Amino acid sequence: MNTTKTNPLFSLKAGLLIAASCFALSSPAFADEEFYGTVESRPTENPGIWVVSGQQIEVTDKTEIDNDHGPLVVGSCVEVEHDKGIVKEIESAKPAKCGKK
Repeated sequence: MNTTKTNPLFSLKAGLLIAASCFALSSPAFADEEFYGTVESRPTENPGIWVVSGQQIEVTDKTEIDNDHGPLVVGSCVEVEHDKGIVKEIESAKPAKCGKK
């Protein structure tokens, strides 16, 4: 009979490492500081929580907003520059950047 004991601290560290790795891999918007995506939802006013290609991002009063390629409405293609989900700049992009014609 094997009576080897596992160190509980080691098990906790291993579990946290695995959980952190899974989160990083399942959150593509947070893997990079810049990405293109389609606006799925947004508040009536600019500041607030937006959903772009399945990722929740926070637009604040400090966010630079650029609509040179069209309005930032649901369905539009945007380029998002962020720091851990807090948007520095969001700008409309040509639909081709989001795989649209």
